Amino acid sequence: MILLNRDVLPGPIAVFDSGYGGLTVLQNLLDEFPEYDFIYFGDNARAPYGSRSFDVVYRYTRQVVQWLFERGAHLVILACNTASAKALRTIQQVDLPKWDPSRRVLGVIRPSVELLAGISGSGHIGILGTEGTVLSQSYPLEINKLSPQLKVTQEPCPLWVPIVENHQMETEGARFFVKKNLDNLFEKDRDIDTVVLGCTHYPLLLPVIRELLPDKVRVISQGPVVAESLRDYLQRHPDMERRISRTGTCEYFTSEQADRFGESATLFLKRPVTATQIAF
Repeated sequence: MILLNRDVLPGPIAVFDSGYGGLTVLQNLLDEFPEYDFIYFGDNARAPYGSRSFDVVYRYTRQVVQWLFERGAHLVILACNTASAKALRTIQQVDLPKWDPSRRVLGVIRPSVELLAGISGSGHIGILGTEGTVLSQSYPLEINKLSPQLKVTQEPCPLWVPIVENHQMETEGARFFVKKNLDNLFEKDRDIDTVVLGCTHYPLLLPVIRELLPDKVRVISQGPVVAESLRDYLQRHPDMERRISRTGTCEYFTSEQADRFGESATLFLKRPVTATQIAF
């Protein structure tokens, strides 16, 4: 199926996540690029993606990317580590050539990995992620390509996304599970000095994470990293930069009930959010 014609009209930058976590990336993009237009889609009705199979995550992600392109986006950012791990490569290699080779889909794993060699003193890296991201081995594989000298240790945190999605970040339950997973990670390697939050939901737990981490350990949160990486990308690809519309707007869409999404997104972004429900 060919989705797109060759008429190039400016469109928004699209940001996609399985739920609310991608809003942590969107916030940094809105701050960094206030003049650009954005469109955000949260697939909340089918979240979480972390425990789903490669085929299911690919199918869901592909559907949303198609829809975002049809909405006029030329550039889609998968602000979801699971989608970046399980769907990005296939979409880039198989789908984009059929749809429109000038369109782009970017993920959040590579920008995070590119930072690591320059900031870790011990060379020991910890990855906190969903079960799907950890099982995909995407972080160890990417890190080995760019910085094979680094030692990577992963810890799946299956309950962190439900904690965030249900606004339980400040509860004793949240503290219990964050401590449990951090203890597990450092039992595997006590020399870790840099931890990557390999899920865009996890920055909502940063106060608890920082409280429980050893003082020496640095935390990499993906929102600022993705914003900086996007600026670099657009500088290197002025043809794509010219395709972004500029009225300073952001539209929000969800596969869940729109009012529920809007209420939660307002809490995350600290600004009023009105969303539209889209069914797949």
